[in-house]
Amino acid sequence: MMVPLALMILGVLAAAMAPRLMARSDWPDREPVLALWVWQCVVAGVLLCALLAMSLSAAAAWESVRSPVFGFAPHVVVEAYALNRYGPWAGALALLLAGGGAWTAVTLTREVRAARARRRQRRAELLRRSPLLPGEEPAGERLVVLEGDRPEAWWLQQSSPQLVITTSALRRLKGRQLDALIAHEQGHARARHDLLLHCASALAVGFPQIPVFAAFRDQVHRLVELAADDVASRRFGRLTIALALVELNEDRGVFGPCPAQLAQVPERVDRLLSPAPRFTPGRRLRMTAVAALVPAVPLLVTFIPGLRALT
Repeated sequence: MMVPLALMILGVLAAAMAPRLMARSDWPDREPVLALWVWQCVVAGVLLCALLAMSLSAAAAWESVRSPVFGFAPHVVVEAYALNRYGPWAGALALLLAGGGAWTAVTLTREVRAARARRRQRRAELLRRSPLLPGEEPAGERLVVLEGDRPEAWWLQQSSPQLVITTSALRRLKGRQLDALIAHEQGHARARHDLLLHCASALAVGFPQIPVFAAFRDQVHRLVELAADDVASRRFGRLTIALALVELNEDRGVFGPCPAQLAQVPERVDRLLSPAPRFTPGRRLRMTAVAALVPAVPLLVTFIPGLRALT
């Protein structure tokens, strides 16, 4: 059982060490898109360790699974894994990991359904507050203005995405500030940050005892906002989007004692007003390549016995 155990140890080490290493690093705020990529590679590596360990354990425990897993692999390759020596723990480990995979699918499905329910509720609220006029096409406009005393803006994902903005936000934001806000929301929509948030939330809710998934969820919520801020600042300047954030949130008390979900707004403003130097393109490319190696390591560990048998 050397390969499945090696994969499990590798997955546990990655799940335990990655949150600590990322928490000690100061570069994610400077490169939020790169940080999102690193987090996704780490989580993919952890999940891949579990999937590969489950496949090998199931192949060792049940002949009916062995044929699909190894397919048309030569006999010498199958022999290299010594599946008949895995013992009775192979079936138990395979069932445990399969249960984890099934639970992941359940939590992801539940999260997607909850998101759809929230979108339906928002669409219903939108139609209630902004009813269609005679002859107007449903969801035909990409921008919807709502009467409201609270300055807000959000992107409503659906078959025809719409940007919803309140009249209070329009009164507060002038010219380039409004354009920067729209660019920020468009940055979320184009990068499909909603899908990333759903996956992170599903993993954290399904496996609350695994620290890497909780850290992934918390960091994704923060990093997607920083990434969208950068999208807007590249077009309209950091000062413009910083002023827009202040105008939208100054009446909510976020620049004093504030709820945890809004505590990041002052940090975002400070980051925009006092930007740290970004990485060079070469360094970003190197870190992207190194992060891509994280999910490649479990594959290498899995294929080493077979590759040795063929040489």
